[in-house]
Amino acid sequence: MFGINGYELIVLAILAVAVLGPERLPEYASQLARLVRELRRMASGAREQLREEVGPEIDEVDWRKLDPRQYDPRRIIKEALLDDVEDAVRPAPRQGTSGHPVRSAATASAAAAPAAAAVPAAAVQTSPPPVQRIERLAAGETAPFDVEAT
Repeated sequence: MFGINGYELIVLAILAVAVLGPERLPEYASQLARLVRELRRMASGAREQLREEVGPEIDEVDWRKLDPRQYDPRRIIKEALLDDVEDAVRPAPRQGTSGHPVRSAATASAAAAPAAAAVPAAAVQTSPPPVQRIERLAAGETAPFDVEAT
């Protein structure tokens, strides 16, 4: 539990006897036993309270899967980066008003035509994005200032 093996426990017991002395050791041992009992009682009370508040589905949770010691940061970063690449490469289907994917005329004709006569993707022309005009200030003109924004 605390990462202590048998030999280390024996060394700690010998040190406790040497430091505390045989007169006070039983008193401290009983205090330690009371502390452990109290901690176990508090943990079981918290577990019961959680079970009452969350309900019976708390028993169905796989706690080993949520253990933070199993997380490998390299694996998490790798999966996150690969997910971004897959999302960027795969185009999202457009949705129509009915919620179903919309098929453009090019995809409908490509689906109807045989594979040998399909139009290459480079031949389909798309309109360029709209150009946004940037207005510049005249020389010596001060920039607008919004008091409420700062």
